[in-house]
Amino acid sequence: QLHLVESGGASEQAGGSLRLSCASSGGSLSSYTLAWFRQAPGKEREGVAFITINGGITFYAGSVKGRFTTSRDNEKGTLYLQMNSLKPEDTAMYYCAAQRGGSWSSQDWDIATKYNIWGTGTQVTVSS
Repeated sequence: QLHLVESGGASEQAGGSLRLSCASSGGSLSSYTLAWFRQAPGKEREGVAFITINGGITFYAGSVKGRFTTSRDNEKGTLYLQMNSLKPEDTAMYYCAAQRGGSWSSQDWDIATKYNIWGTGTQVTVSS
């Protein structure tokens, strides 16, 4: 089964940038649809970004659109999240998620239960 490990989380000031990585092992990443989620203390898990198997289509939460970009390198088995113009409200634990197969659309990509493989998270803290 595919195994995912996030890295790159750190403490940054508002307006700064961070690049998160999600490294995979145990399978071919090219077989999986991928997404980023985040969760702040006391809040529900929120879908951040989505990317199709070959990177042809991406979806983003309205709160991050224009600031965050997700991409993937299937040869390296790695998913990325470039985060620019960071805001304090971006503070959260960030998780990568994967699912092989299934049906996807702009209306359901951000439903956490559609993904059955998860990393353990990397912390992002943004100060004002």
